[in-house]
Amino acid sequence: MQITDVRIRKVEKEGKMKAVASITFDNEFVIHDIKVIEGEKGLFIAMPSRKTADGEYRDIAHPIRSSTREGIQSIILEKYQAELLEEEPEGV
Repeated sequence: MQITDVRIRKVEKEGKMKAVASITFDNEFVIHDIKVIEGEKGLFIAMPSRKTADGEYRDIAHPIRSSTREGIQSIILEKYQAELLEEEPEGV
């Protein structure tokens, strides 16, 4: 499967969550609500999750292999950084 589209919606309010992303695979399957979060060691993604009855959060959809997660994270963070650069006023 190939990622064929990445869409970023920046979060304007203060906090650790910086954006929400959607990714499309093969122009046929989309995953919404992937969060871009600022952590102590930099940006990372959190897959869509739901709060369970015991108060824990469980991913609704997630990659099985760590290499797949790393690839998804890389492309989302690259797109996020590119959008931040587009926003910068000229001469800064």
